[in-house]
Amino acid sequence: MGINGHFTFKPELYRQTGRLVRNYHNLNWDVKQPGDAVHPPVCVNQVNWKDNVYGKWRKAGFETDTCLQFSGFDASVAKYQHFWAGKEPWCFDYGKAVAAYFGPSGAEKLCTSFEIGNEPGEKFDRALYKTIFTQMARGIRAGDPRAKIVTPAVQARQGDDYAQDLRGIYADKEVLPLYDVISLHTYAAAERKTPSESPWTRSYPEDPGIAYLKIVDEAIAWRDATAPGKEIWITEFGYDACTPEAMKRRKDWALKLDWQGVTDLQQAQYLIRSFFAFAERDVQRAYIYFYDDNDEASVHACAGLTRKFVPKPSFWAVKQLYETLGEYRFKRVVTKTPGALSVFEFENGANPDRIAWVAWSPTGVRTNEKNGYVPRAARVTLTGLPALPARVAGMATADGEAPNAAWEKAGPTAITLMVGESPVYILMTRAAPGK
Repeated sequence: MGINGHFTFKPELYRQTGRLVRNYHNLNWDVKQPGDAVHPPVCVNQVNWKDNVYGKWRKAGFETDTCLQFSGFDASVAKYQHFWAGKEPWCFDYGKAVAAYFGPSGAEKLCTSFEIGNEPGEKFDRALYKTIFTQMARGIRAGDPRAKIVTPAVQARQGDDYAQDLRGIYADKEVLPLYDVISLHTYAAAERKTPSESPWTRSYPEDPGIAYLKIVDEAIAWRDATAPGKEIWITEFGYDACTPEAMKRRKDWALKLDWQGVTDLQQAQYLIRSFFAFAERDVQRAYIYFYDDNDEASVHACAGLTRKFVPKPSFWAVKQLYETLGEYRFKRVVTKTPGALSVFEFENGANPDRIAWVAWSPTGVRTNEKNGYVPRAARVTLTGLPALPARVAGMATADGEAPNAAWEKAGPTAITLMVGESPVYILMTRAAPGK
């Protein structure tokens, strides 16, 4: 479980939600242009990455993934030519210097992985990007062989403005050995009924009509066939949730295309259920976008777990997930009925007799407008439990202990309870044989 951070990230606050953090590390903060000397950890504006960012995060117990993004150096073909012509040796030197100082083998051990680019997309010249990626990856390997090298945002389908086609340069025999991790950005974009509808409105995670989880499945299938052993990280996923007052202040394209965020409660529900969907798959990490927002009614501008550093319901829900199942691993799907019921089983890594079932209704609504929508809930009987529950907890949406969820015994290994769109945690301890 991870989260995307930046300069104002408060490690002591967000450590309640996990121990993985990802940072956007602009090359044009390190140097004025490619070819300039690199002096980590000091930026060209004299900001010190160690003192001001990574050192504080590591001290709080975070493991940092650093996204080396090309902001300022990739705006147009003319800029490609101006900035990158003849800079192949510099790309190697930059990667080596950054990895040697920040990497896990360095004296400070500030970062453990490096992404080469954030979202260069198909707009970035492919041949040029292959050169940059290859040289920088080789430099990172030389600087710290223990550091993991991560692709930019990719997908195993036609690329677009935000993701490159994974089946392109990353299948090249020259490039395959140079990276360890495949990076995905996936957002639950609702299906557009007309071209005039916003492409940024989100749907619920399990919506069968959207690409949200299909992008993950396609990448895993490609990895298994072409690049076995590479890890899959979802380095961005998230949901925008602003206040009703902010929605009234929508402007520009958000108003013109009727962009809709989700409610605070839906943000909490959908983030938690996304983590469960990723846990079911062969995904090693998932980083929430974003840590904080200023309650702006726009895509990505209200996706924080906090609003002006005040926790939203999603903050408490993610905190609960981390504290409740942080030492557990996905075991199996107990049941998964589209539009009705999902139940997953998790097993404690240190004590396999400690079992958790999580149950929810895999349903939702595509906008934050009420439209007469009543969140689905149903009374269900779960059978075949490994033990009767020690506790059944509802999803946390505020500080303090999560509310207990009512349940009734329906047999030696069965219970009856109400299950809705907020996941319910059923915590059990399996009895030792003969007891």
